[in-house]
Amino acid sequence: MKSKLELENKYKRDFPILKEKINGKELVYLDNAATTQKPEAVLDAVYNYNKTMNANPHRGAHSLSVRATEAYQEARDNVRDFINAEHSKEIIFTRNTTESLNLIAYSLGETLNEGDEVVVSVIEHHSNIVPWQQLAKRKNIKLKFLYPDENYKIPMTELEEKITDKTKIFSISQMSNVTGVINPIKEMAEYAHKMGALVVVDGAQGAPHIKTDVRDLNADFYAFSGHKMLAPMGIGVLYGKKVLLEQIPPFLTGGGMIEYVDEQSASYAPLPEKFEAGTPNAEGAVALSAAVDYLRDIGLDYIEEKEKELTAYALEKMNELDFFEIAGPTDLEDRGGIISFNIKGVHPHDLASIVDTEGIALRSGYHCAQPLMKYFDISATGRISFYFYNTKKDIDKFISAVHKTREVFGYGS
Repeated sequence: MKSKLELENKYKRDFPILKEKINGKELVYLDNAATTQKPEAVLDAVYNYNKTMNANPHRGAHSLSVRATEAYQEARDNVRDFINAEHSKEIIFTRNTTESLNLIAYSLGETLNEGDEVVVSVIEHHSNIVPWQQLAKRKNIKLKFLYPDENYKIPMTELEEKITDKTKIFSISQMSNVTGVINPIKEMAEYAHKMGALVVVDGAQGAPHIKTDVRDLNADFYAFSGHKMLAPMGIGVLYGKKVLLEQIPPFLTGGGMIEYVDEQSASYAPLPEKFEAGTPNAEGAVALSAAVDYLRDIGLDYIEEKEKELTAYALEKMNELDFFEIAGPTDLEDRGGIISFNIKGVHPHDLASIVDTEGIALRSGYHCAQPLMKYFDISATGRISFYFYNTKKDIDKFISAVHKTREVFGYGS
């Protein structure tokens, strides 16, 4: 069995971009909540698809089209297995989590009536707020918010107060992209279902880092993105229970999702084509499947353990320094490998620019979560976020770069 150091070195070697020099320094990539890097296996999958099978799936009888169709379906089957969905038809390929959530907000929203309610939380990414705002305006329904406690966590009492018999949809993130808080989805879903609501889960930060079983969670819909789990940008997934997807109207219409068309009417193709109008991103789906294989080989248990180790180490180092202000839990309970913070006397944007000169890639801003920032009276934060290819050495370099940044602003180290 390989040692921890051997595994770390192997994973570093698997990712060509991690060998890049940034401003003459070794790249330390700590922006994984925004997007992850790609291993050789995924890059090879993209190359092989374009080299050997590039053609439109489902649209031709010639050999390349047949190859593309088979690869596209195999990718769907692989993703189904990854999240333990019951049917491959429940896997809808989209561009990203944002499109998946817009799809469900529009299509499921068409079944709502004036006076119905949708409940979301204030901790959500804009992608899980704005589509529901638009639905509320379009259908004249009420949008209600859950709020976190002083530990940045949403207590069950909030659900008990806000989710009523008028609530038709409850939409919640599996993991916050700002605080790293992991919500108790299974418990929340159980309560929402008891009240008669359908449950939509934003799994953008969950699926890449947490072993996810959509049937165990009992999520009615679950959305995630390929680019946050080693795949290219432009490929995402919406899981939906088959019986529900069959009942709701399509989001986009046109080629590929049609069964029959005449001048005045059309009938829709069965699942999953019903929700996949136009030429699909078959190349992206194949690459996502390769990413799933890579993650499966590593093991989500290993990934969770590694990220907890890195988060614990980073929090320990940051808590030793009195100029760090952490915007999120400072313990490891119910949290993932995302740490948002401020440094006294240094704006997050200045920090991000200066540490970049040391090869450190981190995030700064409001992280597409302005309602959360406003609720906690924070204008912006820096953010570091981990994946299994990060190491404690990366964190040490980050801390060193922070000291150098403070020196630029006239503070002692």
